[in-house]
Amino acid sequence: MPVPVSAPAKTKKIRVMVVDDSIVARNLLITGLSAHPLIEVVGYAINALDAKNKLPRLKPDVMTLDVEMPGESGLDLLKELLPTHPIPVILVSSLNLRVFDALAAGAVDFVRKPEANQSRDAFLATLAQKIVVAAHARVHPTPAGVRQPQPTGPLPTIPLLGRPKLDRMVIGLGASTGGTEAALKVLRQLPADIPGMVLVQHMPAGFTKMYADRLNKLCQMQVREAKDGDKVERGTVLVAPADLQIRMQRDGAGNYTVSCKPGEKVSGHRPSVDSLFLSMAQVVRHQMVGIIMTGMGRDGAEGLLAMRKQGAFTIGQDRESSVVYGMPMVAYDIGAVQVQASCDNIASVLLRHLQTM
Repeated sequence: MPVPVSAPAKTKKIRVMVVDDSIVARNLLITGLSAHPLIEVVGYAINALDAKNKLPRLKPDVMTLDVEMPGESGLDLLKELLPTHPIPVILVSSLNLRVFDALAAGAVDFVRKPEANQSRDAFLATLAQKIVVAAHARVHPTPAGVRQPQPTGPLPTIPLLGRPKLDRMVIGLGASTGGTEAALKVLRQLPADIPGMVLVQHMPAGFTKMYADRLNKLCQMQVREAKDGDKVERGTVLVAPADLQIRMQRDGAGNYTVSCKPGEKVSGHRPSVDSLFLSMAQVVRHQMVGIIMTGMGRDGAEGLLAMRKQGAFTIGQDRESSVVYGMPMVAYDIGAVQVQASCDNIASVLLRHLQTM
């Protein structure tokens, strides 16, 4: 049975519509989600056309959507649907690069479909938790009739022009729900010679390498999935691998490297933003920056506060631009955030700070 998660403030059940062409997958989702105390499955659709016909009548709070369907795909449905029906959508997908296109089109989050040897209960518990979070999410659809431009490459940026002090600086960035596109928006505005960065994004196993490869194609700096012992160096972003805890460490020569190892969840997550930020507060002996972005819960807040107490410059995403204003809100409330900024302005706040070094 799915593991219950904390109830939202409202007591009314979350109305969910399931969209999947597979009868096996539909039955799994309908039966599993219906057993959750906070969720009511109000209907299902077998394809995109069926979904478009039923959505106005069913009026769900959240929709689960298969990415790959015969005929019109889940991605095509999202692009057509969200401008007129801006509801939170959770993608239910196999390991598929099109997930990131669907997130760019406005989906809130995604889960990976269970494989034969994986626990269906764990999958349903994760999906239910994401549905509860999505019920509080802000959806920012492109207005009807306006074509959403898809990123095809790096944006022009102005280099930081040397500044040797930045060679030793370290930047940590943490995000969860809504963070895949939010982090991309920030990174695309940064130059190739940015100080070494480590990025933690809560994401299912298998997707972090695909995400890092996508960022690498769309950003000026080099982006790759982190490996244990990787050096944190200027012009590189290391993406925390799924299901491992990432921590900052120093080698014998005083260089900063990352540890990527199995371990207990921290603040409910693996990888955890707190795990990274707390380790940065403990081991970084030079200038550092912490950035916390959209996501539910409080992962990263305590770590960001520890960083600020050690002299770090800290930035938090604001309420209006966050898909879920949870993690950055907690960080702001406990005094961990020095500057709040919109997703569009975080990069400029960071660059202004770096240009003073």
